[in-house]
Amino acid sequence: MINWIWISMAVIGIVYAMFSGNMEAVNQAIFESAGDAVTLSIGLISILVFWLGMMRIAKEAGLLDLLAKVFRPIVVRIFPDIPKDHPAIGYILSNMTANMFGLGNAATPIGIKAMEEMKKLNNDNDTASRSMITFLTLNTTGLTIVPTTVIGIRMQYESASPTEIVSATIMATIIATTAGLIIDRFYHYKSTWRKN
Repeated sequence: MINWIWISMAVIGIVYAMFSGNMEAVNQAIFESAGDAVTLSIGLISILVFWLGMMRIAKEAGLLDLLAKVFRPIVVRIFPDIPKDHPAIGYILSNMTANMFGLGNAATPIGIKAMEEMKKLNNDNDTASRSMITFLTLNTTGLTIVPTTVIGIRMQYESASPTEIVSATIMATIIATTAGLIIDRFYHYKSTWRKN
């Protein structure tokens, strides 16, 4: 559905530009934005590669395992429907760690694997389980310590202080994660009360 909305908007814009005589401006904007997108992508790739390398070093040094041990008791309490030693817990911890370092692109495949494992626990049911909804909430609100992508964009556009947003990002994501979990629990218990 959303694809059709975007296609419709693009077609309406181009048709309007043709009839209003602004087609030259549209062509110029398309080529300029395409060039900007390539430049931005190359800049972000270098930053992403750097942080993926840092993640690799952290993994080899045992830092990620330490973070996983620290967060395991919390994750087990947040996801009571998942057995403690199930592979889904490991994927959830890896996803959370990648999100903390602002590596959303690296976290996505891990998050998909976590959802696949939780779907197995849900007997391959097409309806999302409580754990799947909670994981989606956590993944969306994503507690972030180092927002690498945003820092990369700020560096690309020559910000005077690209890292000044770190403290605000930490506060915002803590508030968002806490609010997301509270809302998730509220609706879970509300649906449980309705069944009783």
